[in-house]
Amino acid sequence: MMATLSTWSPRRWSLAGLAFCVLMLAVALGLEHLVGLEPCPLCIFQRVAVLAAALVLAVAALHNPIGRGGRLAYGGLGLLAVLGGIGVAGRHLWLQSLPADQVPSCGPGLDYMLEVLPLQDVLSMVLSGSGECAEIDVLWWGVSLPGWTLLGFLVLALVPLGLLWCGLKRA
Repeated sequence: MMATLSTWSPRRWSLAGLAFCVLMLAVALGLEHLVGLEPCPLCIFQRVAVLAAALVLAVAALHNPIGRGGRLAYGGLGLLAVLGGIGVAGRHLWLQSLPADQVPSCGPGLDYMLEVLPLQDVLSMVLSGSGECAEIDVLWWGVSLPGWTLLGFLVLALVPLGLLWCGLKRA
């Protein structure tokens, strides 16, 4: 299996990662629009991280870098986006693990904050969390949605790591 993966081209790695990003976003949108689960601000930021990774991987797939530098650049940028998602999902899980008396109070909605506050303040408020982010709406096999998203990001991290491996192996 490892021998097969090591022969993958950067385009193949990128397309596999892009397909996984599409799957993650399709699940998120399905849960929102078909099941009726409203995303909290941290959920939206996790979607942004998936979109950022998808954008990097789409450009990498179109470019199909032959040289070492391109593979390392796309792998690094993709890994940066995925690590951001891992951080937000981890923060979300941490908020959900807090005892009820330590959960931050609910703040204004993300739309309102984006209209009224500077982006830096919005980021700070969202990452500090709110009561709605600490709610656990659904558990599948005992794992909440941020837990599944974290698992998705960990699987997705294999793609930029594969691109980095291809770039380093090429040296």
